[in-house]
Amino acid sequence: MARSETKLYPNCDANVWLRSCEEEVTEPLQGKITGEIPSWLQGTLLRNGPGSLKVGSMRFKHLFDSSALLHRFAIHGGSVTYQCRFLQSNTYKKNHAANRIVVTEFGTKAVPDPCHTIFDRVAAIFKPGESLSDNAMISLYPFGDEIYAFTEGPVIHRVDPVTLDTLERKNLMDCAALVNHTSHPHVMPNGDVYNLGMSVIKGRLKHVIVKFPFTEKGDMFENAQVVASLKPKWPLHPSYMHTFGITENYFVIVEQPLSVSLINMVGNQLSNEPLASSLQWYPNHETHIVLLSRKDGKEFKRYRMEAMFYLHIINCFEQDSAVVVDICAYKDAKALDAMYIHAIETMQSNADYASWFRARPQRVTLPLAARARLVCARLADLGCETPRIHYDLVNGRPYRYFYAISSDVDAENPGTIIKVDTISGEVKTWCDANNYPSEPIFVPSPDGKDEDDGVLVSAVVWGGSRTRAVALLVLDARTLTEIARAEFATPSEVPKCLHGWFLPERPLK
Repeated sequence: MARSETKLYPNCDANVWLRSCEEEVTEPLQGKITGEIPSWLQGTLLRNGPGSLKVGSMRFKHLFDSSALLHRFAIHGGSVTYQCRFLQSNTYKKNHAANRIVVTEFGTKAVPDPCHTIFDRVAAIFKPGESLSDNAMISLYPFGDEIYAFTEGPVIHRVDPVTLDTLERKNLMDCAALVNHTSHPHVMPNGDVYNLGMSVIKGRLKHVIVKFPFTEKGDMFENAQVVASLKPKWPLHPSYMHTFGITENYFVIVEQPLSVSLINMVGNQLSNEPLASSLQWYPNHETHIVLLSRKDGKEFKRYRMEAMFYLHIINCFEQDSAVVVDICAYKDAKALDAMYIHAIETMQSNADYASWFRARPQRVTLPLAARARLVCARLADLGCETPRIHYDLVNGRPYRYFYAISSDVDAENPGTIIKVDTISGEVKTWCDANNYPSEPIFVPSPDGKDEDDGVLVSAVVWGGSRTRAVALLVLDARTLTEIARAEFATPSEVPKCLHGWFLPERPLK
């Protein structure tokens, strides 16, 4: 093989991220079942993620910019159906009406709009819900019996969990004055939802925790309230945060040295530059972990550690007079650079690419004693991303197991699902040649007694030439052995997805 053709990561097909869906699946496709789906597994797996990199003859430059595509796997009576629809955001509709990219994204600059003057752009700064992209392609979360698609801008979209229709557009600037928020709110056992965002309070920008109280009737957003706040450690450079933690008594805020320059962000909006150019990594600055009291909303204790980048917190809990934070940690923020389309397309000749994605699950123990220092320990020596736990049972509580997908592109099989025992250190894995699973979601068995008594469900695509296919994978969560899968032949390419939610089927009353 010629030198120019040598692949540095021969087992990894990054093209699974670069596919573009050309045809939605509105009528449910019936899956071809192998194995046997447990009779008790009844419900709907909803997924969200990048759906198309193309608008007319133009192409997005970053994976986070791809048009949001929703997926639905409906499980009933041992059979499974599949649908997919594009989220009908304002951004999607504007782009496709113009047949070009007319809304600037995280990493992509839109074509200039001759109808927008500099005065329009100045006015837009004060209306981020309307001026920023509302392409909510990261995650899906329930608010009561409603499902919303999330990104980090202030707009979320309600979607129909059966048809995948886009039903409603919510601007959280209106109810909670949020300039932005994380893509991963916390849904509590009683139905309350908490999220971390940024808001302007008395003329100053602050990190805030907003509570959306559960109600069976009415709008959960009408009663939204700020229950905690924190002044950014760098007022003009607030930390970028994709997730946050919650325990019985604390909100856990991880201020990393990847920050958003407010001055650059304003300048970039005036000049129509992408948000990504407002981000800056400060390798010589510390990471701060802050505990906010859930009782009074004030800062309780602050800890400092060496620079670390993260996207996802695995879980947080209180134990033995300490708060434990389990997190997927990187040495720097190169993972965001690794998701530029050019970087993905050239990864096979980039000797540094694997190190950019070298996340490791790390346990940070924060002692509550006055002068004790935090302690860091690695939970497993392999790449873990999009972590999930038995959420309803152990979120914010002591736990034992988490599940994830591999982030090591140079692994023998990059398409690996991982189970980590945080107590014994034992690691179990599942992989199948040329299979690329997404975030594994734990579904408990109805009579389960143990934390891992249930199944994992994951959406799977194939590498290579098998681009028009998708599958629902069902694994035994204890052993990670495959129980069943449902395969679908699709009319168009299916890209790999990011995050989702499982809705159990409700029994008839």
